Amino acid sequence: MRDLWKNIFYGLLIFLFFAGVFSLLNPQEKIQEISFSEFIKQVEEKEVKTIEVKGNQIIIELKDGVKKTTTKETGSNLEEVLISYGIKSDDLKEINIVYREVENDFWIWLLISVLPVIFIGVFLWWILRQGQRGATQAFSFSKARPRIYGVGGKIREKVSFDDVADLKEAKEELKEVVEFLREPKKFLEMGARIPRGVLLVGPPGCGKTLLARAVASEASVPFFSISGSEFVEMFVGVGAARVRDLFSLAKKNAPCILFLDELDAVGRLRGAGLGGGHDEREQTLNQILVEMDGFERETNVILLAATNRPDILDPALLRPGRFDRHVVLDRPDIEGREEILKIHSKEKSLAKEVNFREIAERTPGFSGADLANLMNEAAILAARRNKKEITQDELRESIEKVLLGPERKSHVLSQKEKEVTAYHEAGHAILASFMPESEPVQKISIIARGLAAGYTLKLPTEERHLKTKTQFLAELATLLGGYTAEGMTFHQVTTGASNDLRQATDLARKLVMEYGMSKLGPIAFGEKTELIFLGKEFGEQRNFSEKIAAEIDKEVERFIKEAEKKAQKVLNERKDLLKKIAKLLIKKETIERQEFEKIIKEYKEKNKKGQKR
Repeated sequence: MRDLWKNIFYGLLIFLFFAGVFSLLNPQEKIQEISFSEFIKQVEEKEVKTIEVKGNQIIIELKDGVKKTTTKETGSNLEEVLISYGIKSDDLKEINIVYREVENDFWIWLLISVLPVIFIGVFLWWILRQGQRGATQAFSFSKARPRIYGVGGKIREKVSFDDVADLKEAKEELKEVVEFLREPKKFLEMGARIPRGVLLVGPPGCGKTLLARAVASEASVPFFSISGSEFVEMFVGVGAARVRDLFSLAKKNAPCILFLDELDAVGRLRGAGLGGGHDEREQTLNQILVEMDGFERETNVILLAATNRPDILDPALLRPGRFDRHVVLDRPDIEGREEILKIHSKEKSLAKEVNFREIAERTPGFSGADLANLMNEAAILAARRNKKEITQDELRESIEKVLLGPERKSHVLSQKEKEVTAYHEAGHAILASFMPESEPVQKISIIARGLAAGYTLKLPTEERHLKTKTQFLAELATLLGGYTAEGMTFHQVTTGASNDLRQATDLARKLVMEYGMSKLGPIAFGEKTELIFLGKEFGEQRNFSEKIAAEIDKEVERFIKEAEKKAQKVLNERKDLLKKIAKLLIKKETIERQEFEKIIKEYKEKNKKGQKR
């Protein structure tokens, strides 16, 4: 419908253009037409200055400049007619009578009469052609439109396996697939079967799509890329038809690789969503399952898919024979982060003192995409400061920007709010420094970032994949450090501690219900339930009695209360240190790790000397 109105609009524009051309070719001046008797009367009254005779048409110009027109009989002579009406010949001599030949208006007539017919015919042909094209497009809905790379396609930015840092095991798996496609005979002679599918699983930003692009660059075979969301349309049966068309295209171009990004868009568990067994998405998934089983041994087509939600995929997709290999991509460790930072710094101007190892130590849990964003933010920050090189300061500041958001310097706190925030953050920092197995403080600030009025940045010194109960209890006490410091200093608390309390409560509940670290013993309580068709965690199904629920609440309360007591004890013993750090924060707004550790070290040495005395 939109194309139809567009075509009508263009047709009207063309019509107006031709109308303008016709008006230019045949300009017509508006002249008053009078009767012949009135013309005779004006001649008698000597009002006529010029008479122009063109065939039967008479154009009269009066002495006042007004033009009028009339007609005479065919074949008659104007002067003779005027004399017959009693006009004297002497009076006619005073009038300038001009005889002009009638112009041949054939071409103008042709333009005016024939061209509109031609234009209308062309316009109707155009409308019919657009209608036919629309009908053709209606039947092309079932055609898959994958992006083609490699042989017969284009790669805008070539990415090799060397450009993918870390992920050594994943690269080895995919290198084997590429080698299988390049030299299938070597494997077939040993009786090996080509993998039908490889599923890349990992959190967002860990490099799944980047690895697929590396496969496209490394493999000397066609590479077809399509997203899972491109299959399902508003028309019934389109998804399944596109799947058939895609696999048919792949078989014609074998050996090749099909890359299906965001597999969970069509591969979710069947029978759990809306629409029952006739859901369009489920029919698309059924067709994918059939096509994967229909692969022949000699087809040499591999389906490469990526998802960050393997838990909601249909079991029929994950069985051997469909996705034979599940390649897990995890967040990089410290070595991997350092390599990723170096890769993303290749086209950037860096200062000599830049230390990627320090940045890698400060970014545990960062994905590859986070690190790429960090380097980009550092480059933007250096450019805004009119620097020629990126220094370590820009990199450190970019970590905080990625973690917490940009600084909100316009968010000015009142003196009272600034004091409360300083004591709050000082309480967090002191608890983090004096609780066993707690993570060291990297920075304390009362400059607002994101939604936080202030923050205490704590980062582990080494990679941690497992955490103990002692570490969790230290984290609980640290979370309540700000709340406790506010209560001790001002004898009331503010809304600034709401997020800390929420995190502490969630952690305490996990200690009881998931980690088995409470008095209730090694039991996991509750079963997570999900809305499969939304892919979101919806709630928790209770698999325990009301009595146990009351016990869980008591244990959560006990953990929180004990953490609060520990925080109160640590801060009560170090009131002077709390006051010193808070005043320094109010004055400087930011305390870096080196300065904070120096203050803590001096305080500990001073206490040791006091104890000896």
